[in-house]
This record gives sequence, structure tokens and C-alpha cells, in this order.
Amino acid sequence: MKYQRIEDLRIDSDLSQKQISEVLHISQRSYSHYETGTRGIPVEMLIKLADYYNTSIDYLVGRTDNKRPVK
Repeated sequence: MKYQRIEDLRIDSDLSQKQISEVLHISQRSYSHYETGTRGIPVEMLIKLADYYNTSIDYLVGRTDNKRPVK
């Protein structure tokens, strides 16, 4: 499964894969695998990404189109 939304959020924020990989404390190559869907994203990484982009995990994985997390 390709995670298009994490790529879109990264690009919209004018960030490189390297910059996001540093936030996540992983290699750029590992992060690239997440975007392309060649490797599943661990839950802890989804949580970090959702927190970083101030969105929900449901939005990241395509379960909702609402960008803002429900409070």
C-alpha cells in the first residue's frame, strides 16, 4: 500500500525525505520505503508522523478525509 498522504504532507511542507527521516530517527532509505509502500509503517512511526503534521493516523492511512484530528 502506497502512503500517498505522508508524501503529500511532506511535499506541502517543503521538506525532504531526509528531513523527515531525521525527525523520526530513521534512515532516509527506510522512510522512502514507507512512502512507496514497499515496507509497512510501524504504529509508533504513524503516531510520530500524525503528531508532527498535527493530523490523525486515520487521515494518514486514508480512513478519513478530515485532516484535523478529532478531539
